[in-house]
Amino acid sequence: MASSLTLRMPRLAGAFAVAMGVASLGAAPARAEKLTIGLGGSVNSLDPHFYSTTPNNLVAFHIFDRLVDRMADGKLAPGLATAWRATSPTVWEFTLREGVTWHDGKPFTADDVAFTLKRALDVPNNLGGFAGIIRPITGVEVAGPLLIRLTTATPIPNLPSDLTRLAIVSRHAGQDATTADYNSGKAAIGTGPFKFSAYQPGERIELVANDTWWGKKPAWTSVTLRLIPNVAVRTAALLAGDIDVIDQPSASDLPRLQSSDKVKVAEIAGMRVNYVVPMIQPAPDAPAVLDKKGAKIEPSPLTKQKVREALSLAINRAGITERVVLGTATPTGQWLPAGIPGYDAKTPVPAYDVQKAKKLLGEAGFPDGFRLTLSTANDRTPYSVEVAQALAQMWSRIGVEVAIDAMPFSVYSTRGAKSQFSAYLGSWSNNSMEGTGLLRDLLATRSQQTGWGLYNWAQYSNPALDALTTAAISETDEARREKLVLDAVKLVSSDVAIIPLYHFKNIWATRAALRYDPRIDELTLATDVHKAGK
Repeated sequence: MASSLTLRMPRLAGAFAVAMGVASLGAAPARAEKLTIGLGGSVNSLDPHFYSTTPNNLVAFHIFDRLVDRMADGKLAPGLATAWRATSPTVWEFTLREGVTWHDGKPFTADDVAFTLKRALDVPNNLGGFAGIIRPITGVEVAGPLLIRLTTATPIPNLPSDLTRLAIVSRHAGQDATTADYNSGKAAIGTGPFKFSAYQPGERIELVANDTWWGKKPAWTSVTLRLIPNVAVRTAALLAGDIDVIDQPSASDLPRLQSSDKVKVAEIAGMRVNYVVPMIQPAPDAPAVLDKKGAKIEPSPLTKQKVREALSLAINRAGITERVVLGTATPTGQWLPAGIPGYDAKTPVPAYDVQKAKKLLGEAGFPDGFRLTLSTANDRTPYSVEVAQALAQMWSRIGVEVAIDAMPFSVYSTRGAKSQFSAYLGSWSNNSMEGTGLLRDLLATRSQQTGWGLYNWAQYSNPALDALTTAAISETDEARREKLVLDAVKLVSSDVAIIPLYHFKNIWATRAALRYDPRIDELTLATDVHKAGK
């Protein structure tokens, strides 16, 4: 069968490397009764293809498996596919795992993978997900019950890595299923380590162990994922013993947690970058950028590179990371952290220079500054509102008056997809572990044909950057691909397409009797929670 579809991966050991392996099965550990995890992120659906965000994905990955897994250290590992190889520059074959069954007992086959690749493009009213990685797939062939062959329009050497984001759903449960059917549990039938039990939107997800899972059996017979956006409430619940694990503890609470004999803290340098996006083509109903007399400025000052650079230079990133997020982040001037392919050591953290920022504003024609609205989610990443307030204070020193518009992530993501901001505080997970993911999804010119620019809410468009992105995604030679990404980093930096602020550390806290294996991709998974000493 064939279907018009898109996909990408981190480093390969050669132009057409083969990734193979068999999961370690082993004996099941002794089961504990129940695990309760407190999550800070906003979960808006159990449909794994409705909206690709870290909170949504981590819930999905408890219920559904992926073709290719990513380990805690970021390395690829076999999932529902035990082996994969590029048979030519534009053809990938995935050998699927034998003996896997869905939660209802029916067998998993290549037909389910083909169905998933089609469905993930067609979810009604979705807020953004997988078109950028699926649409480049021009052919999907079920070459056998456990063999799937994917053809791409151009070489996509990162395809296996891209597939670590895509949950595989069953054809028989999902054929006519709606997002509401997944949220109700009717279609939430996966092959993953846990089965759906109940979902109370905004409150909790209840799961029970899948005793027929092909992987190493989790230590928990049941798991509750409690959605607790208020970090103080999460921390109090942990200290009271009401929950076992929390993610994103408050930086101000870390000394107390680290000194408590009731709690253990785990952390790892993360991939997530927080940044400001100046809107280039906001929607007509977006908050206007105004002059000091309240008149709308058209076109927006943010369309001018000197204005964007001025805003960047007026930010004291070290001050934000030290005094606002309290040492839980590292200042940056680019979207990738050090040590990741595509990080450019020659692109420094922008200097804090108020006088130069004022000079640039004057040269751009705005010596008196202007007024803008900075939008942010208030329940997505730690300290987002406080960071927005700090930015407002810093920009006031160059004559830019800021109104802060904070809102729940569900509202923020809907408005963002409609470009209803004048500027916004954004966050990107970088979970592809290399540089082309953000280029393709956040900065490439929006295109329904390619699926690129899914999250390009600013409607930024730079043909030179698009050309570098196209070349980098298709380049099979690692050194040449990294050079292309480095060139893109320099271009994004010089044009100030986005204003990077800092990279987060990933932090968890658990009861002292437990241990969490910290993940570079920041996912909070029950399979990574163990009894201490095991």
